[in-house]
Amino acid sequence: MCTATTKPQPKLIKWLKKIGFWGFMFFLIKGLIWVALGYFVIT
Repeated sequence: MCTATTKPQPKLIKWLKKIGFWGFMFFLIKGLIWVALGYFVIT
């Protein structure tokens, strides 16, 4: 990360925010599925 860029591109920041949102949603849904599976296995 030692490049001499003056400012980050807005397109790159927009892309990273979109990936962050979808990454969060993926892990949230994955976690809820595991909790539900664990609940049904125990009961």
